[in-house]
Amino acid sequence: MEKELNVVGTRIPMLDAAEKVKGTAQFTDDLVLSGMLHGKVLRSPLPHAKILNIDTSRAEKLPGVKGVVTGRDIPDRMYGIVPMAKDEHALAREKVRYIGDDVAAVCAIDPEIAEEALGLITVDYEELPAVFDPLEAAKEGAPLIHEGVKNNTSFCIKKEFGDVEKAFAECDDIFEHSFYSQAVNHAPLEPHAALAQFDPLNGHLTVWSSTQIPYFLRRNLANTLQLAESKVRIIKPKVGGGFGQKIDLFAKDFCAAWFAIQLGKPVKFVYEREEIFISTRQRHPMYITVKTGVKKDGTILAQKFQAVADGGAYNSTAPTMIALSCFFLMIPYRVPNLIYEGSHVYTNKPVGGAMRGHGIPQARFAVERQLDIIADRIGVDPAEIRVKNSIHAGAPHPAGFVINTCGFAESVRKAADAIGWREKRGKLPTGQGVGLAGASFPSGVSNMSHISSGAVVQLGRDGAVNVLTGAADIGQGAETVIAQIVAEELGVLIEDIRVTAADTGITPLDPGTFGSGVTVRAGNAARLAAISAKQKLIQFVAEKLEANAADLVAKNRRIFVKGSPNKGLTLAEALKGYQYADLPMPIVGRGSWMAPASEPTTLFKEDGNFAPNYSFMTQAAEVDVDLHTGRVKLLKMVTAHDCGRPINPMLVEGQLEGSVVGGMGQALYEDVIVEKGQVMNPSFLDYGFPTFLEMPEIEAIEVKTDDPIGPFGAKEAGEGTQLSPAPAIVNAVYDAIGIDFMELPITPEKILAALAEKKKKEDKVQ
Repeated sequence: MEKELNVVGTRIPMLDAAEKVKGTAQFTDDLVLSGMLHGKVLRSPLPHAKILNIDTSRAEKLPGVKGVVTGRDIPDRMYGIVPMAKDEHALAREKVRYIGDDVAAVCAIDPEIAEEALGLITVDYEELPAVFDPLEAAKEGAPLIHEGVKNNTSFCIKKEFGDVEKAFAECDDIFEHSFYSQAVNHAPLEPHAALAQFDPLNGHLTVWSSTQIPYFLRRNLANTLQLAESKVRIIKPKVGGGFGQKIDLFAKDFCAAWFAIQLGKPVKFVYEREEIFISTRQRHPMYITVKTGVKKDGTILAQKFQAVADGGAYNSTAPTMIALSCFFLMIPYRVPNLIYEGSHVYTNKPVGGAMRGHGIPQARFAVERQLDIIADRIGVDPAEIRVKNSIHAGAPHPAGFVINTCGFAESVRKAADAIGWREKRGKLPTGQGVGLAGASFPSGVSNMSHISSGAVVQLGRDGAVNVLTGAADIGQGAETVIAQIVAEELGVLIEDIRVTAADTGITPLDPGTFGSGVTVRAGNAARLAAISAKQKLIQFVAEKLEANAADLVAKNRRIFVKGSPNKGLTLAEALKGYQYADLPMPIVGRGSWMAPASEPTTLFKEDGNFAPNYSFMTQAAEVDVDLHTGRVKLLKMVTAHDCGRPINPMLVEGQLEGSVVGGMGQALYEDVIVEKGQVMNPSFLDYGFPTFLEMPEIEAIEVKTDDPIGPFGAKEAGEGTQLSPAPAIVNAVYDAIGIDFMELPITPEKILAALAEKKKKEDKVQ
């Protein structure tokens, strides 16, 4: 029976909603310090070239310029978000590897002078042959982008589960198709920014940065600057969207810190929108081939999956991305026999990195598209083939995943019913159709080092609660969710809670925001800290009431005997008595939580449980295709999501809606167009993404499970929903016009060309 809760499960607005609406929220670029200087980065105009010489003398003489730095002035320290894949300097040293690579930086009294100074720096390059396609880059004899990396393949993984060849021999039908997913930019509204200040008296460096992972940034900055981590403090102000793009260390962080140390003045760097497009991160373009064997009834017996990811010029999160795309082929469907071969290949293009779903959206597009093709060819309903192959909670898993709760089959049925599947699939007029697709996502990754979350809860004499957490709220409402968890555990109201977060100088260790692990990791840590504080007070009240501490309940600012609410004390009375007993105030509780895991990462070599728990979801789309213009209008998107027990249903709905529109962009609009290494559409004006005008009707359906690992039964909500809108939309387009599309995005031009080709074939038959 579900436990009755007061705060958890309620639709509470985000704690910082009012200040964001009023415009008083402080983002990094809003921060101003006395005497602050401004920086700009000089970027490579060539995709691949040796740096022969950099002349900064004219820039240094420009009035208002306070400093210039190049790659040869800084420590020779490589960094990377994944320790095993370090391949990047804060500024390029010997050569540049893509158009936009960081070459030098200038610091001046205002941004305009800094920009002018960039034009006065002369760089002598020796242009080198470049390669822009990962399939070409992986061939023998291709231009080498990083010395010592054979065939430009920086990371590859091959995993086999079961006996694939034997299973293929037992199949009634075998299908093989190739797919392509394009480069997508995160397009956060807030540009990347960093502000640094250095105290020469104690050697302490403070950096305010629009980052998702303050502790990882501290580690990388300490490494590249050759400082002790204890001397580096990272503070995360408000962040206006990240979606994975704000995970890495960038030149703006390093150069702001470098100049602050050298000049003794605070220094701010803010990227222009074009810089964000060409010089931060993007979703990896990926070539994928899938071979799937099934029985006549649609039961999947075997699958072979080959993926080549275009990594661009550097690794970023390459190993994790490739591993995720492999292991998440094993859910939400039972695939008893699987071979996965995945490669991350360097090219002379912008860098691929973490983006919502992190390698899984590309894989899900291929799998979910092919499932519809298979269902169509063998005469099985696409919804039923998904239900038939759904994994189930508690069942043995080929990769060793532990699935405690799973509402996937229910999500398929609910999404199908809500879109009118039986009434519409294959029955609407030409140009109209419905489609669906499924997915699963982890609540964080449990097999990496440095992923424990900590929290401190302080209960003051007046009943106010201060929560210290390292969790990084980047707009998803993490601080609100943590406040609800603590309020529920302590029996106080949400307005009693104050959250101090994401400051490496005062908050506990936390890995930051990635992989949808914040609610489970940081939420569990905060709950344990709240329990620790509560138990101290409850023990005191138990003695006062001459009751058993185990029988006491904290609720509605009271502590009372379970079943006898009149026998108890108000929280104010309990705290007053606690203080007058000369017990230490505030009451402090500490908590730390980490999913059971091997240290460090082992899944590249071994099988095992990937996450503390897994969410499951299905998206169903209804589209209208204009047969004259090729334009696709998404009329409705249903998302049925098993996220355990929602801590805040309103925030869950907001996450689901955002992910639906993001997936819509991937399917229909978004494409970073690169020609010979040059990004051709690096602005909001030229880069196509859906706006409010294109938003469809969105229906969010809750699929409840009560997970034993998550705080109050919660699991991931939001990021996983980014995985399957694109294939759901493309499957709906097939239902509308009878054409299979194997690459994204499906633009009006592609649709018109496909319709013309289809008509030509039909005319020939006649």
